[in-house]
Amino acid sequence: MFLKFLEVLVWEYMWGVPLIVIILGAGLYFTISTNFFQCRYLSHAFRKTKEEVFKKNPDKTSDGVVSPLQAMNIAIGTTVGVGNIGGVATAIAFGGPGAIFWMWVAGLVGQIIKMTEITLAVHYRSKNTYGYAYGGPNYYMQKGIGAEKKMKSLYHFLSFLFAFGFLVAFFINIQTYTVAEAIADTFNINMITSGIIYTVLLYIMIAGGLTSLGKIASILVPFMVLFYLSSGLFIIFKNIVQLPYAFELIFKSAFTGTAATGGFAGAAFSQAIKVGMSRSVFSNEAGWGSAPMIHASAKTNHPINQGILGVFEVFIDTFVICSITALTIIMTGQWSSGLDGATLTLSAFEVGIGTPAKIIIAIGVFLFGLTTSSGIYAQMEVVVRYLVGENKKKDLLLNLYKWLYPIPSLALVFIAVYYEFPGTIVWLFSDASSALPIFANVIALVLLFPRFMELLKDYKAKYLGIGKVDPDFKVFYEDRNKLNTQKFK
Repeated sequence: MFLKFLEVLVWEYMWGVPLIVIILGAGLYFTISTNFFQCRYLSHAFRKTKEEVFKKNPDKTSDGVVSPLQAMNIAIGTTVGVGNIGGVATAIAFGGPGAIFWMWVAGLVGQIIKMTEITLAVHYRSKNTYGYAYGGPNYYMQKGIGAEKKMKSLYHFLSFLFAFGFLVAFFINIQTYTVAEAIADTFNINMITSGIIYTVLLYIMIAGGLTSLGKIASILVPFMVLFYLSSGLFIIFKNIVQLPYAFELIFKSAFTGTAATGGFAGAAFSQAIKVGMSRSVFSNEAGWGSAPMIHASAKTNHPINQGILGVFEVFIDTFVICSITALTIIMTGQWSSGLDGATLTLSAFEVGIGTPAKIIIAIGVFLFGLTTSSGIYAQMEVVVRYLVGENKKKDLLLNLYKWLYPIPSLALVFIAVYYEFPGTIVWLFSDASSALPIFANVIALVLLFPRFMELLKDYKAKYLGIGKVDPDFKVFYEDRNKLNTQKFK
C-alpha cells in the first residue's frame, strides 16, 4: 500500500506535468533567449575546459577556495557516478528505451540551465570571516530576489522550499545503496557489510574538507571516466551491427511507449518522459542547484567563465557517459532481462566483455560513489552554512553535520535489505527528494535570468569580441553593491 502511494506521489504529482513543463519551458526560454548558446558555443566550452585543465597558475587574486578545474572535477565527480550507472539502468527498466530520448532532451536544455545557475551562484557569492568564497541558490535567491527585486515573501518561500527539499536528501541518499548493491552482486558480499565498509571510507574522504576533496577528485575523476568510457565503447563497437536497432528502439519508444517483452513489464509514453527527465536531472544535476554550490567557491575573474564549464559537464555526463551506459544495456539485450539498477548495468558489461569487466566496473561504481557522496556532502554543507548563518556555535554544528552525514545513507541500505525493496522502489525515494529543490531553483533562475543575460553580454564583449565593452560594469554582486552604496553617500 505504501509503495503504491509513493509511486503515485512521485510520478503523478512531484514529477508530474507541472515540473516537466517548468524544466522544459525554462530550458527552451533560456535557449532561445541566448540564441542557442549551448549549441553554437559548445566548441568554446570545450576550449575553456581545456584551458582550465592545462592552466598552471590559477588567478590567485580572485576570491575562491579551489581552482576552476578542481571545482569542475568535484562537480563532475558528483554527477558522474551512480546516476550514470544505476540511474540510467533504472530509467530503462522502468520507462523503457524511450526514456533515453527524454533524457537527451532534458540534457540539451539542461546545459544552458546549469550554465545559468553556476553563473548566478558565482555572481552573487559571499565571503566568510576567513575570506573564502561560497554561494548557491539560497544566496542568489536572498540577494537577487529578496534584496534587488524587493520580493522578500517570494524569496523566503523559494529559499525554504529549496533548503527543505535539498536537506531531505540528507535522509534519502541513494549512493551507499547503489554501491552496496553493485559490490554485493559482484563479489557475493552481504549488502550491509559492503555499506559499512563504504561508509568508513567516506568518512575518511570528507575529513579533509573542500580543498582536500578538490585534490582527490582531480586524481580519481579523469581516470574513472576514461576507463568507463573505453569499456563501454568497446562493447558498442563489438556489437556495432546492433547500433541502428538501438537508436530505432529509443526514438520509437519515446513517443509510443514500450510493450512488455522478456522480463520487461512494459512502459507507457508518460512513464518514459517522466523517468527519462528525472534521471537526467539526477545524473547531470542541471537545475537541481547542487553544482553551483561547488562552483561558487572557484577562483575566477568572471562568472560566465565558470558557468561555461557547466555546459561541458552536462554534455559529458548526459550525451557521452549516460548514452554509453544506455547503448551498452540495449545493444547487449539486457534491457528486457527484468533486472534494474546497478545490477542491470553490471550484467550488460558482463555479457559484453566478460566476468573481469563486471568486477572492474563494480570497483568503478565503488570509486564513483565515493566522489559522488563526498561531493554531495560539500554541496549540503553550503545549505547548512546558510541555515546556521553566523551563529556562535557554527563550527560545532558544521562538525556535527560532518559526522552525521553518512549515517542516513547507510540506514537506507539496512531498510532496503530488511524490507527487501527492489532497486526501482529505492530510486523512487531519490526522485522524491529532488523534485522540491528543482521546482524552487528553476523558478528563481527564471526571475534572475535578466542578470545572467547582462553577464553574458559583458562576457561576449570582453572575451569574444561581440559588442562594446562597458568599463563600469561590475561582474560580481558585492562589487556592484559597494559601487551603488558609494553613489548614495
